[in-house]
Amino acid sequence: MNVLGIIASGVAALFITVALAKSARRVALRPHIPDEPGGRAPRAEALRRTGGATAVLGIGTATGAALWLGAADDAAGSVGGLLAGAGAVAALGLVHDLKPLWAALRLTVQTAAAVLVVCLAGLSPAAGVLAVVWIVLVTNAFALLDHADGLLTAVGLVTAAGMLACAFVGGDPALALLPATLVAGLAGFLLHNWHPARLRLGACGAQFTGFALAASGALIQAAAPSGRAAWAALPALATVALADSALVLISRRRAARSPLRATDDHIAHRLRRVRVTVPGAAVLTALWAGVPVATGALVYAELLHPAFLLLPLAGTAAAVYALLRIPAYAPPRTAPPRTAPSRTATSRATQDRTTTARRRTEAADAGAAIPAAAPATGVKGSAPGRGAPTGTARTAAGHPTVPPPPNGRPAEAATAAAERG
Repeated sequence: MNVLGIIASGVAALFITVALAKSARRVALRPHIPDEPGGRAPRAEALRRTGGATAVLGIGTATGAALWLGAADDAAGSVGGLLAGAGAVAALGLVHDLKPLWAALRLTVQTAAAVLVVCLAGLSPAAGVLAVVWIVLVTNAFALLDHADGLLTAVGLVTAAGMLACAFVGGDPALALLPATLVAGLAGFLLHNWHPARLRLGACGAQFTGFALAASGALIQAAAPSGRAAWAALPALATVALADSALVLISRRRAARSPLRATDDHIAHRLRRVRVTVPGAAVLTALWAGVPVATGALVYAELLHPAFLLLPLAGTAAAVYALLRIPAYAPPRTAPPRTAPSRTATSRATQDRTTTARRRTEAADAGAAIPAAAPATGVKGSAPGRGAPTGTARTAAGHPTVPPPPNGRPAEAATAAAERG
């Protein structure tokens, strides 16, 4: 395949992606009847979430047309298998965007697609197993980068450019077809994915990008001339994606959290906590990815010694260590401590209860010791409204009777009252 054919395929992918993304954006921004006052329409949200399908269609259409025109020559089978596997993964991602699927099902489909690529590429069993593991690992690592506006698109664009350079240097331009269309398609989609993003890659576009980059690297590695350090150069191109996955796994392990639970602990989330803007986080991450990508491409072209790859790897390790020191999880909410009552308050309350109980006991004893006075025999009560209240017993002289003393001798009490009268 000549250079002009690759350029034409890239231009076609760019225009198709831009046109589809613009149409999807217009439909997504068209006013609809929301579910609730002030809410967004479900159709618009679904279109924003599945916007990566426009990039997949643009890249896949341009690549498929080039293969149909015979542009891939002898590598048509390998590139066709790569495109078919990436399309299957993208279709699964689109379903996942609309209705979340189990992680085991996604891994199964990704593994089957990777096996298809390896079988059509004609790799040996040992190399094939390593390639399948690498493709599945890198696919999920790139999918995790879709956590900020423009982040995955920018990093994928830089990585695809490095993969394109390695394919040209390796002497097999047919393997440069998919990286070329991927660069153009991601560049067109970045216009709508930059902050504030109107469209998102979602699981569909993210898994397609990761699978296409990982499988292209495996095919370039298999077709690399002897003597090139492709085994060290090509894995370096996925340094940032793998670093983000390592950052997430280490931080969740240290915090005793589930590794499958999505939280705000990725690279862009931590950069935002140190007051880096969303576009700034995407630019910094893309520049970070550019260092190992450029170093790997130069090592693959035999312009640098493979030992130079240790420099970006050491820098990446230092960056991950620095990002781990940025707190990513909110502290757990704890109930305010319950203050114990002081000794003074406790003793005072006990004393009050004791005094109240004693008063009640004395009142009960007094009521029991002084019974009600009974009227004497033959004594008539006074008329109502005169002197003592109605019903009070009185003597013959008009004096009120005296209640009997506690010793229970009513006769003596009556005699004493009569003598006083």
